Amino acid sequence: MARSWTRLHEHLGAAPGPLDFDMVRRAAADTLEESDDFDWKEHLPQPPRDGRWNELAKDVAAMANTRGGLLIFGVRDKTCHLTGIDPGQASPQQYHQWIRNQVQPYLPDITFTTLTSPDGTTSVLVCDIPASPMAPHHVYGTAQKDKDQQAAVVPYRDKDQTGWMAEHQIERAYRDRFTRTERAEEEAERLLGQTRETVFTLQAQPAAWFLAIARPERPLPRTAPQLTRHEASAVLHTARTRTQTPHRPAAGPLAGLQIVSNNPRPGLRRWVVQTLGRRLGRDIHAELHHDGTTVLAADLSWDTQRDRALQEKPEGSLLLSQAHTLACCEDFTALARELARRTGADSALHLTATIASRTGSSPLIPVYSEYGGAFPEIAHDARRPTHIQPVTASLPPSGGDTTRDEAAQELFTDLMNQFGLDPQR
Repeated sequence: MARSWTRLHEHLGAAPGPLDFDMVRRAAADTLEESDDFDWKEHLPQPPRDGRWNELAKDVAAMANTRGGLLIFGVRDKTCHLTGIDPGQASPQQYHQWIRNQVQPYLPDITFTTLTSPDGTTSVLVCDIPASPMAPHHVYGTAQKDKDQQAAVVPYRDKDQTGWMAEHQIERAYRDRFTRTERAEEEAERLLGQTRETVFTLQAQPAAWFLAIARPERPLPRTAPQLTRHEASAVLHTARTRTQTPHRPAAGPLAGLQIVSNNPRPGLRRWVVQTLGRRLGRDIHAELHHDGTTVLAADLSWDTQRDRALQEKPEGSLLLSQAHTLACCEDFTALARELARRTGADSALHLTATIASRTGSSPLIPVYSEYGGAFPEIAHDARRPTHIQPVTASLPPSGGDTTRDEAAQELFTDLMNQFGLDPQR
């Protein structure tokens, strides 16, 4: 997914959104100068050559190591003359393969987009490179004169040129990476703590809770347009329609929020939708943050507490529905993906989910159902932990329903494995 705010947007005074051919044409006509996050290229990328690093891999890694940027092919770099490219010769799949082979760690969010003039006579290729949280990225090459010795360098952008990082710069880049990771984990834990406090304070009765946070790798800045109430409601509605299927074994939390989803309430730079304390069925809490963060919490014990068919509930334990846990994971990933689309968050989403209770000492026992949910049973062979470790997954900015469902299944499997259950079998 290409970024919605680039050097071209800034130069042209354009609103955030996708690039189009006219924006490239106008920037070339203005002779927009190359910079650390922008580079004109007259010719399409060329294959790697013996004894040299592939130029495309080098340029991509350099921008990813700096602050991201654009490579635009089809414009002469000295004069900014719009020469165009043959779109039939552009091969994004091949370009991705070169980058995969020669850049480590791998850069998954690079996009190649062909833009064509309205009359169809001129095309350009735009390579969009986000700043990478996994920097520094090394570029690998092989030189025959060194008896096929493979070497690696770490490029970066210095104004409109590419340089090689010195040892102390590489060390700093690694420290920055580890710091970003620590801060992201701290922010996820802070949001989980806030969510626990909110739902445990307002819950109707003791329960096991599904708690989940999705944060963009690059959260939107405060200057980004805020989501309106109508847009927040539309996010909830669209996400709900994406997960509702005729054969779903359990209704998800988004279905429970439907009764209140038309009227989200304002929070601190977020919209809040919840049924907590309203006696509207299952207790559910959702937050849609203006920076692209998603929060979802849902009572997993509501069905099991009302089900008279379950006669053997151990004293002091909390039952939780396995089917509803899966539905929570599916609804959570759908909601996070839809909010990212609506807000224009253009980076991968880091997903964190767990199961918790207010006491923190009550055994958690899963309940499963067979034959369409008609016969719920306690999983007697399951472990009964009092604490579930948070599990994580990643949702890339591009990809369809399959990618989203895989992330949901990964979260669900990791949660159930902690009970000694394998939902894949």
